[in-house]
Amino acid sequence: MITFSDFTAVEGMPIYLQIMRYIKQGVAAGTIREGDELPSRRALSALLTVNPNTIQKAYRLLEEEGLVTSRSGAMSTISAPPELVDRVRRELVEGEMRQMAAAARRMGLTKQEAHELLERLFEEEETV
Repeated sequence: MITFSDFTAVEGMPIYLQIMRYIKQGVAAGTIREGDELPSRRALSALLTVNPNTIQKAYRLLEEEGLVTSRSGAMSTISAPPELVDRVRRELVEGEMRQMAAAARRMGLTKQEAHELLERLFEEEETV
Protein backbone atom coordinates (compact mmCIF):
# COMPACT_ATOMS: atom_id res chain seq x y z
CA MET A 1 0.00 0.00 0.00
CA ILE A 2 1.18 3.50 -0.80
CA THR A 3 1.83 5.16 2.57
CA PHE A 4 2.25 8.88 1.83
CA SER A 5 4.69 8.90 4.77
CA ASP A 6 7.03 11.32 3.01
CA PHE A 7 4.30 13.51 1.48
CA THR A 8 4.76 17.18 2.35
CA ALA A 9 2.18 19.74 1.30
CA VAL A 10 3.40 23.09 0.04
CA GLU A 11 1.69 26.46 -0.06
CA GLY A 12 0.45 27.90 -3.30
CA MET A 13 -0.64 24.70 -5.05
CA PRO A 14 -4.00 22.96 -4.61
CA ILE A 15 -3.63 19.84 -2.48
CA TYR A 16 -5.38 17.60 -5.00
CA LEU A 17 -2.71 18.53 -7.57
CA GLN A 18 0.02 17.81 -5.02
CA ILE A 19 -1.46 14.37 -4.34
CA MET A 20 -1.59 13.65 -8.06
CA ARG A 21 1.99 14.83 -8.51
CA TYR A 22 3.18 12.70 -5.58
CA ILE A 23 1.65 9.60 -7.14
CA LYS A 24 2.94 10.44 -10.62
CA GLN A 25 6.46 11.06 -9.32
CA GLY A 26 6.39 7.73 -7.52
CA VAL A 27 5.24 5.96 -10.68
CA ALA A 28 7.90 7.71 -12.77
CA ALA A 29 10.62 6.84 -10.23
CA GLY A 30 9.45 3.25 -9.87
CA THR A 31 8.69 3.52 -6.15
CA ILE A 32 4.98 3.18 -6.92
CA ARG A 33 4.23 0.21 -9.17
CA GLU A 34 1.46 -1.50 -11.08
CA GLY A 35 -1.08 -2.96 -8.66
CA ASP A 36 -0.01 -0.96 -5.59
CA GLU A 37 -3.02 -0.08 -3.47
CA LEU A 38 -3.92 3.49 -2.60
CA PRO A 39 -5.22 4.33 0.87
CA SER A 40 -8.98 4.71 1.08
CA ARG A 41 -10.24 8.20 0.48
CA ARG A 42 -11.25 8.55 4.14
CA ALA A 43 -7.96 7.21 5.47
CA LEU A 44 -5.90 9.53 3.27
CA SER A 45 -8.08 12.54 4.09
CA ALA A 46 -7.54 11.83 7.80
CA LEU A 47 -3.79 11.34 7.33
CA LEU A 48 -3.37 14.57 5.36
CA THR A 49 -6.09 16.42 7.32
CA VAL A 50 -7.95 17.49 4.19
CA ASN A 51 -11.54 17.16 3.06
CA PRO A 52 -12.40 13.70 1.64
CA ASN A 53 -13.74 15.45 -1.48
CA THR A 54 -10.21 16.68 -2.15
CA ILE A 55 -8.91 13.11 -2.15
CA GLN A 56 -11.87 12.04 -4.30
CA LYS A 57 -11.01 14.72 -6.85
CA ALA A 58 -7.36 13.62 -7.05
CA TYR A 59 -8.30 9.95 -7.41
CA ARG A 60 -10.99 10.71 -10.02
CA LEU A 61 -8.58 12.75 -12.14
CA LEU A 62 -5.95 10.01 -11.89
CA GLU A 63 -8.63 7.53 -12.99
CA GLU A 64 -9.43 9.72 -15.99
CA GLU A 65 -5.74 9.68 -16.91
CA GLY A 66 -5.72 5.88 -16.64
CA LEU A 67 -3.25 5.81 -13.76
CA VAL A 68 -5.68 4.59 -11.09
CA THR A 69 -8.30 1.87 -11.25
CA SER A 70 -11.17 1.93 -8.75
CA ARG A 71 -13.87 -0.64 -8.22
CA SER A 72 -16.93 -0.16 -6.06
CA GLY A 73 -16.29 -1.58 -2.60
CA ALA A 74 -12.64 -2.34 -3.36
CA MET A 75 -9.36 -0.52 -2.92
CA SER A 76 -8.12 1.73 -5.69
CA THR A 77 -4.96 0.47 -7.35
CA ILE A 78 -2.26 1.86 -9.59
CA SER A 79 -2.47 1.00 -13.26
CA ALA A 80 0.99 1.62 -14.70
CA PRO A 81 1.73 -0.13 -17.97
CA PRO A 82 5.18 0.82 -19.37
CA GLU A 83 3.82 3.20 -22.02
CA LEU A 84 1.85 5.13 -19.37
CA VAL A 85 4.88 5.28 -17.07
CA ASP A 86 6.93 6.70 -19.95
CA ARG A 87 4.26 9.32 -20.70
CA VAL A 88 4.04 10.37 -17.04
CA ARG A 89 7.84 10.59 -16.76
CA ARG A 90 8.04 12.76 -19.90
CA GLU A 91 5.26 15.06 -18.65
CA LEU A 92 6.95 15.56 -15.28
CA VAL A 93 10.38 16.18 -16.76
CA GLU A 94 8.97 18.55 -19.37
CA GLY A 95 7.24 20.56 -16.64
CA GLU A 96 10.45 20.81 -14.64
CA MET A 97 12.43 21.81 -17.72
CA ARG A 98 9.88 24.48 -18.66
CA GLN A 99 10.39 26.04 -15.24
CA MET A 100 14.16 25.78 -15.63
CA ALA A 101 14.05 27.41 -19.08
CA ALA A 102 11.89 30.25 -17.78
CA ALA A 103 14.28 30.80 -14.85
CA ALA A 104 17.30 30.81 -17.18
CA ARG A 105 15.60 33.39 -19.40
CA ARG A 106 14.73 35.56 -16.38
CA MET A 107 18.37 35.38 -15.25
CA GLY A 108 19.57 36.51 -18.67
CA LEU A 109 21.14 33.27 -19.87
CA THR A 110 21.24 32.65 -23.59
CA LYS A 111 19.90 29.41 -25.01
CA GLN A 112 23.48 28.26 -25.58
CA GLU A 113 24.53 29.11 -22.00
CA ALA A 114 21.52 27.25 -20.59
CA HIS A 115 22.27 24.24 -22.78
CA GLU A 116 25.92 24.19 -21.68
CA LEU A 117 24.89 24.48 -18.03
CA LEU A 118 22.41 21.60 -18.34
CA GLU A 119 25.00 19.48 -20.12
CA ARG A 120 27.60 20.17 -17.41
CA LEU A 121 25.16 19.39 -14.62
CA PHE A 122 23.99 16.23 -16.36
CA GLU A 123 27.59 15.03 -16.71
CA GLU A 124 28.36 15.88 -13.06
CA GLU A 125 25.37 13.81 -11.95
CA GLU A 126 26.59 10.83 -14.01
CA THR A 127 29.96 10.85 -12.23
CA VAL A 128 28.46 10.88 -8.73
